[in-house]
Amino acid sequence: MPLSAVPVLITRPQPQAGRLGQQLTAALGGAVRPVLSPLMAREFLAPPLPPGPHEALLLTSETGAEAAGRLRAAGQSLPDTLHCVGTRTAEVARRHGFDPITICDTAKDLIAQLRKTASSGPLLYLHGSDVSARLDLALEEAGIRATSAVVYAQRPQPLSEAARHLLDTPGPVVVPLYSPRSARLLVDALPERARAEILPCAISEAVLSALPETIRCRAVVADRPDGAAMKQAILRVISSLLP
Repeated sequence: MPLSAVPVLITRPQPQAGRLGQQLTAALGGAVRPVLSPLMAREFLAPPLPPGPHEALLLTSETGAEAAGRLRAAGQSLPDTLHCVGTRTAEVARRHGFDPITICDTAKDLIAQLRKTASSGPLLYLHGSDVSARLDLALEEAGIRATSAVVYAQRPQPLSEAARHLLDTPGPVVVPLYSPRSARLLVDALPERARAEILPCAISEAVLSALPETIRCRAVVADRPDGAAMKQAILRVISSLLP
């Protein structure tokens, strides 16, 4: 049934959750109703880093870039040069004084680019405590020396009251999912007798596989595993529900 305003349950951590809500509202105005309920909250860590010097940093998220900036401000010695995944990662890194010389859409693209430039490392990969793939290990397999450190964690959070009410109400709810972990957290957090029809938008097949078949069968997967393709997938699903 067509809706006048499509509810979108956004479970990303902040500030990504708020930004996605703003982007969807900017694109569709009152035709979309974002409901923000982050299922993870970021916590920055201050671990001892592998001894350097390192040729460059590796970052795959804006939270990693924020963590790198905090470590530098606390007196940790980090290289200025940066290879990263995502334009948002690069933007945050620049604000902290880093110089992104390689910006790719995916980790796979970044590995391919580093192989082309014949980088030998050593590179320092700063990442979260939960990652779907270890970039440093993939680089080692490609003949590029790399070490890593966990510099932030994403702590699980419960659904908000607004989100629980939305899921208890009959009707479609679009749910963007950006990682296998976020998909698992959503499934674990769902009310036992949720009456909403959950319509997931998954950024990758790996995210899709983390969902039970009862939800997976209604999912849409982005054309590419990046933010731009994910936004287009979300907009397509929302538009299909509008009059």
